[in-house]
Amino acid sequence: MADPLVECIPNFSDARRPEVVQAIIDTIQAVPNVSVLDRHSDLDHNRTVVTYIGPPQAVEEAAFLAIQKAAQLIDLNQHSGAHPRMGATDVVPFVPIRGVTMQDCVEMARRLGKRVGEALNIPVYLYEDAAIRGNRKNLEDIRRGEYEGIKEDIKVNPERQPDFGPSVLGSAGATVIGARQPLVAFNVYLNSDDVSIASKIARAVRHSSGGLRYVKAMGVLVEGRAQVSMNLTNFRQTPVFRVVEMVRREAERYGVGIHHSELVGLIPQEALIDSAVWYMQLDGFDPEQVLEQRMAHVLNASPSQPVSSTNFLDELARGTPTPGGGSASAFAGAAAAALTAMVARLTTGKKKYAEVEPQMWSLIEKAEKLRADLTAAIDEDAAAFQAFLAASRLPKDTPDQQLVRDEALHAATMGAIQVPRKVTGLALEVMELALSAARSGNINAISDAGSAAALARAAFTGAGLNVRINWKGLQDETRAIPFLSELNDREQHLNEMEGELHRILIDRGGLSF
Repeated sequence: MADPLVECIPNFSDARRPEVVQAIIDTIQAVPNVSVLDRHSDLDHNRTVVTYIGPPQAVEEAAFLAIQKAAQLIDLNQHSGAHPRMGATDVVPFVPIRGVTMQDCVEMARRLGKRVGEALNIPVYLYEDAAIRGNRKNLEDIRRGEYEGIKEDIKVNPERQPDFGPSVLGSAGATVIGARQPLVAFNVYLNSDDVSIASKIARAVRHSSGGLRYVKAMGVLVEGRAQVSMNLTNFRQTPVFRVVEMVRREAERYGVGIHHSELVGLIPQEALIDSAVWYMQLDGFDPEQVLEQRMAHVLNASPSQPVSSTNFLDELARGTPTPGGGSASAFAGAAAAALTAMVARLTTGKKKYAEVEPQMWSLIEKAEKLRADLTAAIDEDAAAFQAFLAASRLPKDTPDQQLVRDEALHAATMGAIQVPRKVTGLALEVMELALSAARSGNINAISDAGSAAALARAAFTGAGLNVRINWKGLQDETRAIPFLSELNDREQHLNEMEGELHRILIDRGGLSF
């Protein structure tokens, strides 16, 4: 399966200082596995749009570093331009491209927003699919008043309170972060310098004032020419050619025409093909008739490689000491965390569960952190046992060698105890989240919450057995007493939560045992 890819298209409030723009782009390109596909700087707008792509984690990190760099280099108090803006990094959308869902991009936006607000003290508003508040889905609604107006309003107007970060605008302004479908940024220039005509056409075209459903538009003056500046938010439902023709017909009403048009950033090939087919009136056209499309199809049609059988379960089944029960317990715990996150994701975005949505988003964040920690523990447990085997093979022919070997064995044994000990604590946390998911999550997924709890119990039990068997390898077994006491306390807490879970599954889900 191909690696997952996310597109990010941050907009920065600078175009007239190339060195500033380049410094921001260099910051993005410095993140491994990130590729910058395009940059578009407009001097009249004093705005630069960068398009880059990469795996989700890298794309998210590049976005944070770019916001940080822009905040250092761009002062909104000194900024002017034709395009509306409210921040040094004005807007940061994530777009799912391959192997990534819109939900994944929403979570990226929320994580990044929280990090920017806390680490950089920049107010952050979430928009489009990532919006927390219904009246913040549209960027233009959030940005109304721009930097100067928002700077005063945010101090006194509760409606202006950011989703993350302080309620104060510094020189970097505020940043809007979100998740959306592919967007076509498209400008049409008129053969006139009368910006009022462009504004009238924009009003007729845009959806908010009765125009085309997926069009946002405004009239501006760029390089002495009136421009209808547009964002097409769904090119499949409202295709580019339809927008162009509506602009053309509206322009004719005022005795002007289209001088030329331009793209800002990138456009999906599908959008161009649709326009070509419409204008050329091609009947029965098949996209495979495009030479490059057919070439790509042929070149990618080579026999796929068989999926490798070397995975964790195959390794677990082999007759080798590692991975063993400790790793398997961590694996079960990671599965429990993943299943808990799934229940929370099935709850968010549902009107019926709007009251618990903040709780579910917090649950997702915690569950994903636990999943990562438990996944890491799979290898950590195997490595700890390998260290014990290496220590046991040390020479012991002389008193000095025996002393070195004893010290190494003690250290390795303590390590072999610490990893499963950590897993019991993590499994306990997963159980708490599974209980919360069963108590408040989507009722249709309550059995999944119960399954997550069962896996968390298995992870705890297996890891606990590894703690108990490894402490027997200590020369001074009394040193393990605190570990065993801790394990007993954790097990008691686990039993209590398990009892509550059973009651919830019966009372709320009608599931008996």
